[in-house]
Amino acid sequence: MPVANDSALTEFILLGLTDRPELQPLLFVLFLVVYLVTILGNGGMVVLIRLDSRLHKPMYFFLANLAFVDLCYTSNATPQMLTNFLSETKTIAFAACFTQCYIFIALLLTEFYMLAAMAYDRYVAICNPLRYSVKMSRRVCICLATFPYVYGFSDGLFQAILTFRLTFCRSNVINHFYCADPPLIKLSCSDTYVKEHAMLISAGFNLSSSLTIILVSYAFITAAILRIKSAEGRHKAVSTCGSHMLAVTLFYGTLFCMYVRPPTDKTVEESKMIAVFYTFVNPVLNPLIYSLRNKDVKRALNSVLRQKVFTKMVVPSLSNKP
Repeated sequence: MPVANDSALTEFILLGLTDRPELQPLLFVLFLVVYLVTILGNGGMVVLIRLDSRLHKPMYFFLANLAFVDLCYTSNATPQMLTNFLSETKTIAFAACFTQCYIFIALLLTEFYMLAAMAYDRYVAICNPLRYSVKMSRRVCICLATFPYVYGFSDGLFQAILTFRLTFCRSNVINHFYCADPPLIKLSCSDTYVKEHAMLISAGFNLSSSLTIILVSYAFITAAILRIKSAEGRHKAVSTCGSHMLAVTLFYGTLFCMYVRPPTDKTVEESKMIAVFYTFVNPVLNPLIYSLRNKDVKRALNSVLRQKVFTKMVVPSLSNKP
């Protein structure tokens, strides 16, 4: 829908994943199930780590924060997306679009550095185990977990302001399922040079800096593991890092081609498919990756489930006694 030059834009139209009406109900059910599983998995992970004292360690403190970020990340777009699947009018208000864009960028940057903090935690645990409790004290953990939020939401606000300072007069139709930067830039009829380069610089810097921290940490971890003489010791060290390495591979693998290219018709279409992966697939897989490959999490989950079953069986029997 073209927008007149002298009119103030008050809303956008989200095209979504497909314009085929017969697929909308099927996609609604599919993404609703994925969203519910994501809430259960990530919400359950946060609650489990909170409830079980054996998981009150730096590694699980960061994991709880990662689960919280993933939960917020997918919740930022899914409700609007599910509504649009069943609605004829797929509009989103200008202010809501700004908020959605801002939160997406902020949480994306937050996850970069949360994964980096988790890599540093594994580096200290394996390379300097005798001083682990000192180097990863409660104060240090809080600082390492707070920085990603503060930096992510600060840079995210800067990037979102640059986007929404642009003049949108070509159209108000966004070729995406949420308010993303690349398709918004394509709608602008003003000069996008500053915004495009700011986006590329931010994406390049944050991808490379956070990934450098992770790679350097794992370089030292690999060297430390190679010095371990026993096969059992090497296996134990590798197993503590396996889940994080897999999560990093999935997350960064889908992002390298997302924000490091100027937006074109082809890249916008590709970005929708990539966005589906890191908005829905990564958050639903992370709890499975960390729980299925982690003995402490599985033991804690079994303990919580046994306590609930025991409570349900014993409490009614005690209440029935005269």
